Amino acid sequence: MDIDDKGKEEGKKSCCIPQVDRGAGKSSDTKIVPRDDTHEVSSTVLINGGKTLIGTNTPEIPNDGEEPLREARLAPFRISETTVTNAEFEAFVEDCSYVTEAEQIGWSFVFWAQVPDSAGPTQGVAEAQWWRSVDGANWRDINGPGTREETWHPDHPVVHISWNDAIAYAKWAGGRLPTEAEWEHAARGGLGDVRFPWGDTEPDDTENLLCNIWQGSFPRTNSCADGYYTTAPARSFEPNGYGLYNMVGNVWEWTSEPYKIKSLKKQVRARLAAMKGYKLSKGGSFLCHRSYCYRYRIAARSGTSPDSATTHHGFRLVWPV
Repeated sequence: MDIDDKGKEEGKKSCCIPQVDRGAGKSSDTKIVPRDDTHEVSSTVLINGGKTLIGTNTPEIPNDGEEPLREARLAPFRISETTVTNAEFEAFVEDCSYVTEAEQIGWSFVFWAQVPDSAGPTQGVAEAQWWRSVDGANWRDINGPGTREETWHPDHPVVHISWNDAIAYAKWAGGRLPTEAEWEHAARGGLGDVRFPWGDTEPDDTENLLCNIWQGSFPRTNSCADGYYTTAPARSFEPNGYGLYNMVGNVWEWTSEPYKIKSLKKQVRARLAAMKGYKLSKGGSFLCHRSYCYRYRIAARSGTSPDSATTHHGFRLVWPV
């Protein structure tokens, strides 16, 4: 398998989420009935409303819509302390007999180093050969058929979840996906204009292991200095000032918003035209590294097809007060 490293130099332009529209275009036909009081959902934190900040005046990735730093006003809301876990999503599936888009389509994206030998030949994404399409990969069998026993953990974030799947779960749980402003407000943890949920200390490969990201030379060598090669438990590392876990790193998180950038530049407008219908994701993942995908910052952003599903994409919910 030839893993092309050229994306390393383009990491501030392209993202570690494969930009591929899989063409599913529909969610499960299952009728979603909102949960009753016997079901459990994530523990939540009350976030007070009022003025908040979005974006940054010191953007790291040009033409990504990170800037400027601006104010917004929010109503109070509750947000889950963690991303939705495998156990929580399993309760939803069992209650509703829900079938995810990855299961409907029949394949999903797996990082090259996690593809089992039993998968046989796989196809990569043109600009990011480390993403391989693996038949039978889904939220149960994360790396493909027969891999559940070694990869599925009840307290880890559920992955291979499309935006449409997340919307279905939110309906069942009585919540919704956060807006970008809500997500950033929650991620800042009361610290204001900071780069990360804990402040401005930069994570590195050896000492400041503050979140679950890549350590080493992407995409070939990960030292796992933080203790994880793929996902960490949803409740791991130190929570931010609001008591929220893994707001950056671990898994990307869907928001409720379309991916938009205010720009008059032709190249940006052309890129956005090719991403029509894409949804905004925040937070980065265990595959992010400053040399390639420096998007584990609060202001960082990425656009993803709503039917996309990968081993490093999940979600958390908010509820109105």
